[in-house]
Amino acid sequence: MKLRFISAAILSLFMAATTFAQMGDKDKRPSPPATTKLTLNKLNVTIDYSQPSVKGREIFGDLVPYGKVWRTGANEATTITFNQAATVNGQKVEAGTYALFTIPGKDKWTVILNSDAKQWGAYKYKDDKNVATFEVKPTEHAMTEMMTFTADGEGNIMLDWATTRVSFTVK
Repeated sequence: MKLRFISAAILSLFMAATTFAQMGDKDKRPSPPATTKLTLNKLNVTIDYSQPSVKGREIFGDLVPYGKVWRTGANEATTITFNQAATVNGQKVEAGTYALFTIPGKDKWTVILNSDAKQWGAYKYKDDKNVATFEVKPTEHAMTEMMTFTADGEGNIMLDWATTRVSFTVK
């Protein structure tokens, strides 16, 4: 009887460890990881995020509610890293890695760089850790199934998802 109990316990632990390992495999997530990089002179900017898909859903105002802090992606909070001090939409930011949150709105979005970069989603977001906050205007854009960040050689960073684009500038 004890042997059967011990065998069942070992099997349960093995299955739990296997499930946990699979959950940790970022490449197999429904919202896969992605990275966007921007280089301007000696400034290197890296955005690490997970790409949720539209999948026929209404995104902004529904899946992603208006007026609430959003991790700007899926899974872990999206991060933005600067190898040296930079100016983001006119605000000075020191070198480092920051969580990139947004508060979507129908007519304006708030973009937030927060010093607590290592968090899952926005569940532990605290506004007293914000290092930069600014507003941008969303615009209509061609349908983009998977949320995507892109950057151009002028320092513009664009976030496209569904039929919405928001952008900001890094210098």
